[in-house]
Amino acid sequence: MRIAFLLTQDLESPSGIGRYWPLAQELSRLGHSVVILALHANYAALSIEERTFEKAGVEVRYVAQMHVRKIGNQKQYFNPLRLLWVVLQGTGALLWAALQVRADIYHIGKPHPMNGIAGLLASVGQRRSLYLDCDDYEAVSNRVSGRLQRAGLVLFEKLLPKLVKGITTNTHFTWERLKASGIPGEKIVYVPNGVDRSRFSVTRQRHDGLREHFGAVDKKVILYVGSMSLTSHPVDLLLNAFKIVRRYEARAFLLLVGGGEDYEQLRQLAYGEVWEKDVHFAGRVKPELIPLYYQLADVSVDPVLDDMIARARYPLKVVESLACGIPVVTGDVGDRRELLEGGKLGVLVSPGDSSTLADGLLSVLQDAGTRTRMSQAALENREQWWWDRLVHRFLRVYEEAA
Repeated sequence: MRIAFLLTQDLESPSGIGRYWPLAQELSRLGHSVVILALHANYAALSIEERTFEKAGVEVRYVAQMHVRKIGNQKQYFNPLRLLWVVLQGTGALLWAALQVRADIYHIGKPHPMNGIAGLLASVGQRRSLYLDCDDYEAVSNRVSGRLQRAGLVLFEKLLPKLVKGITTNTHFTWERLKASGIPGEKIVYVPNGVDRSRFSVTRQRHDGLREHFGAVDKKVILYVGSMSLTSHPVDLLLNAFKIVRRYEARAFLLLVGGGEDYEQLRQLAYGEVWEKDVHFAGRVKPELIPLYYQLADVSVDPVLDDMIARARYPLKVVESLACGIPVVTGDVGDRRELLEGGKLGVLVSPGDSSTLADGLLSVLQDAGTRTRMSQAALENREQWWWDRLVHRFLRVYEEAA
């Protein structure tokens, strides 16, 4: 089969590097022809070679600017008029590229207007099958500039599932929501997030040079990897929890990896605190370096609220951490209980509560036996998260639809 993925984000975004890129590689290894048609967070800065290339048997084409611009650690939003132009240009570029590739299957990654319209028109024009992947609750997890933009997201999130041949989703919450909206259950295939075996099947080792770089030598490292966007990631909850942790664990050190529109605001929350020297914002790092950061950690953390954003998200940071053998502390919401096997691979706490989040972190930091037991259990169970296994579950959506 020739499969074309239509994405509204680049391959360095969390969904890009964590879901669509490893999935595309595994489909290619199985003999399928795969092309990724995508928008880029800083399209104007790409060279000709960076816009179209082939890697690991997958053809990648960046065709236009995505709906936000990312430069360094910051995320910049367009004003409404500029955003309208970006949307029109991106939709047209994705449609033109989709018509050119002449795929057997078009698979929309996330139900957004740009790739949604392009996928619909291309599949009709080419008389090919159209599929959809839902890995978030887009209408509530995205920061929007106004009612019109939110209305567009809501419309496509409701409409697209009814117009495609099959749907893949990574959470039970979204599966149930789609079914409740009238989508037949046999049309939906549950495919959780996974990790690339070649990136994450590493042996745990101590990286003293990197620890020294961050000033974390002989510290107990808490790691957060993710977006610095308070709309969907309550990192402020983590900072409040760390304030409590430092009262009881003087060697605690918080390392935050990632960028976003609230990056500077979050840095200011830590500025001037007595524990400021034990908090380091590393910013965005290259995807290939992420496993090294997990190996620095004693525990990783996924701060969440009890809301639809958390219920609809299968946290990639949790899967990556467990694949590296690092226990996780997170809120007991959505699929996280199942992911942590009821607390065998990490600690589940009350979502949205900084005090219980702090207690969970302390229970791991201050008990070497707990850390070792959870680490070993995670490594013993990580086979289920490799994409070379999950790809077969993903292919079921084409088989069942056929």
